[in-house]
Amino acid sequence: MTNSTSTTTPPAARAGRREWTALGVLMLPLLLVSMDVSVLYFAIPAISADLEPSGTQQLWIFDIYAFVLAGLLMTMGSLGDRIGRRKLLLAGAAAFGAASLVAAYAGSAETLIAARAVLGIGGATLMPSTMALIRTMFTDPAQRAKAIGLWSGVMTAGIALGSVMSGVLVEYFWWGSVFLVNLPAMVLLLLLGPVLLPESKDPDPGRFDWPSVPLSMAAVLPVIYGLKEIPSEGWHTGYVVSITVGLLFAALFVHRQRTATDPMISPALFRGGGFTPAVVLNLVSSFGMMGSAFFTTQYLQSVLDKSALEAALWALLPSVPIGLAAPMATSLVQKGVNRAYVVTAGFLIGAAGYGLLALAGTDSMWLVLIACGVLASGIVMVISQMTDLAMGAAPTERAGSASSLLETGAEFGGALGMAVLGSIGTAVYRHEIPSSAPAPARETLGGALAMADRVPGLATAAREAFTSGMQGAAIAGTVLLAGAAVAAAVTLRRIRV
Repeated sequence: MTNSTSTTTPPAARAGRREWTALGVLMLPLLLVSMDVSVLYFAIPAISADLEPSGTQQLWIFDIYAFVLAGLLMTMGSLGDRIGRRKLLLAGAAAFGAASLVAAYAGSAETLIAARAVLGIGGATLMPSTMALIRTMFTDPAQRAKAIGLWSGVMTAGIALGSVMSGVLVEYFWWGSVFLVNLPAMVLLLLLGPVLLPESKDPDPGRFDWPSVPLSMAAVLPVIYGLKEIPSEGWHTGYVVSITVGLLFAALFVHRQRTATDPMISPALFRGGGFTPAVVLNLVSSFGMMGSAFFTTQYLQSVLDKSALEAALWALLPSVPIGLAAPMATSLVQKGVNRAYVVTAGFLIGAAGYGLLALAGTDSMWLVLIACGVLASGIVMVISQMTDLAMGAAPTERAGSASSLLETGAEFGGALGMAVLGSIGTAVYRHEIPSSAPAPARETLGGALAMADRVPGLATAAREAFTSGMQGAAIAGTVLLAGAAVAAAVTLRRIRV
């Protein structure tokens, strides 16, 4: 893919009603896969009461889905390019549906953990396959951009909706219902997918690079694990070692891709116009999005003293403008505005959201909600454009690999955002909390609130310290996204895909 378009290239065929209907079918599993990241937020207490898992088992019930998903994205993206994206999508839908059924009626913690792991495998097949099929069905750049904008909005909304849906279902049904809602969408996909979705794959993929599978997982999983634990546990030696080991395997994985005859991820992808900056800027946008979520969810519950369900319902408000952000960005680019300026504006809007968050006090619910809405809108503008840029730069035969790299980068960015900004907030909190406070209170806001009845004034001091930590992290987020805006303006200005 070059940075200019030849005048002799025939116009791309435009998608019709069939393709747009197929897109609607693809959005359902995508929504559910993204919802499953957060669907256990309110179900965990009911699961704990019923299955009585140990502390370690409870952590695995919650985290194993995201770990398996992140670890297998690159493998499944490459596999789809070789065996066919539709075939892999339908196999993943069947696995996802079957695992959902097992999870809903799990009689032990071990069974639920195993089912959640299979859900992660299914999710890893569904996410890159949906994007690769969009790249195949929508060859017209303008239509592809609109479809990718919808994809970005649905994926972002799914994460927000997952926690709310779990709260409502657990309130009126039993905890297994949070998994059963997956079944209708998967059945619909299995019925309509063979009819509406075209099969597509690399016509000359070469042999599948099996040694790259364990290398990719060994690169991704230790880093994600370490980054996820640091915000709550601190920079302990074990987590630093975990990240270091993952980075060493990442270096080995990169070396393998550069030297193998048929690599899992072709280095040629990164020579496509705009692909590399798209992956990097998409990672930064995920950093900004997830870094703020670490604070705002705690702020609503622990600072404002909202119940978990109340906090989740209030947190839905910032997602309203998200639905407009991606289509607006796409429309501006299609009207001739340079993509670099749109992405720069998205990062600046995100930085403004962080700037508003830095002004929040201990009783600033509406300011925090507005800040989150502004931040998320700017970030979704960036994500939609970077996804479109990356997929447009990638050859169709490598669409699955390209999509999996984008999504793996997003997983890294989100975990890194929570680790870095979470660590800044925690450091400020520990500096601001009175030195006379009990040891658990000096560690976390939750620890302070648990002891608040025994120590007069502790709750107020802890909430003020947490808010100061959130302000410090927000200032860092503002600087980061402002810097990303400058980088986007410089790197994207001459790229045309």
